[in-house]
Amino acid sequence: MIAPSLPRAAVDHACRTLRSFARITVRLSLMPLFASLAGCNLVVMAPSGDVAAQQRDLIVISTVLMLLIIVPVIMLTLFFAFRYRSSNTSAPYDPEWHHSTRLEIIVWSAPLAIIIALGTITWISTHKLDPYRQLDRIDADRMVTPDVKPLTVEVVAMDWKWLFVYPDLKIATVNELAAPVDVPINFKITASTVMNSFYIPALAGQIYAMAGMETKMHAVINHVGIYDGFSANYSGPGFSQMRFKFHGMEKDDFDRWVARVRNGGVALTRPVYRDLDLPSQNDPVRYYARVEDGLYDAILNMCTDPSKMCLNEMYDLDARGGGGMESVNNVFRLTYDRERTWGANGRSSLPFVVARCTPTGSGPGGSEVLPPAAKLSF
Repeated sequence: MIAPSLPRAAVDHACRTLRSFARITVRLSLMPLFASLAGCNLVVMAPSGDVAAQQRDLIVISTVLMLLIIVPVIMLTLFFAFRYRSSNTSAPYDPEWHHSTRLEIIVWSAPLAIIIALGTITWISTHKLDPYRQLDRIDADRMVTPDVKPLTVEVVAMDWKWLFVYPDLKIATVNELAAPVDVPINFKITASTVMNSFYIPALAGQIYAMAGMETKMHAVINHVGIYDGFSANYSGPGFSQMRFKFHGMEKDDFDRWVARVRNGGVALTRPVYRDLDLPSQNDPVRYYARVEDGLYDAILNMCTDPSKMCLNEMYDLDARGGGGMESVNNVFRLTYDRERTWGANGRSSLPFVVARCTPTGSGPGGSEVLPPAAKLSF
């Protein structure tokens, strides 16, 4: 049985209807995407700190310079594909053409000029925006004057929270950072455990935090507001909640915030810090009205526990050629990671050093078995 054919007008109408339905479906499917983008905060492109603003300008300038090459290449590619299509018989056809000095000069000189410009800008910006470099300006219109005293903040990345120590103010906070606007901030950054990354997009670029090491960053916030800060380096199961708020305040508001911390906090001593250093997630904001002297240096040198050897002590010992035979007793003082991993706080485990080699040793390889009293537990 042969199906009757439809009129041509009906077929055309059906095709138009299907095409209209397809366009509407595509547009509707894209609406949730645009709706989700409406909530995005492009803070990197609209920062509130001068350092981040200069980094934003570097991104824009570099992108524009690259587009000066990319856009003409794309346009010319489309133009040549259309101009010299097989159906265009009016376009010139020269199968013997193989070289043009003029074209070679244009093709190579334009990218070379862009590379020189990008290289110059990158070299200047790399040195100017070095996080270790002291700030020389508050913003594009104001320079740092000698009478401006920077605010020093010591940052410790922990599992999984942030500790901020204000050494000049003798206070500390957890998961909350504040600074007055238009005042340079000198950050000293370290970690108590694995490598992390300190990042406040509105303020400046990210910089790593590593245990036993100190990195630095200089920045300034120019606008009052509350900004997001977080870890930009995966560091374990609590990484996603390792966030804090950074408050940019007027000077009077900052002074009131400092007074509130002093009135509502407890003392941050070494024992309190060691309890705080235990892994935890979703930690609330905490205030410490007083900080034990030398605490940050002890954190940096991995010796908040008095039984541990400080790294600077170890460096000095190594610089003098080592500790000789007496250094066998340093094993326990150097078991930083072992104690953390095995949870050996307050308990001893099996002996670690049970023998040592001496010129007069009678054991295998000249070893000398230590008496029980000399065996070292950790």
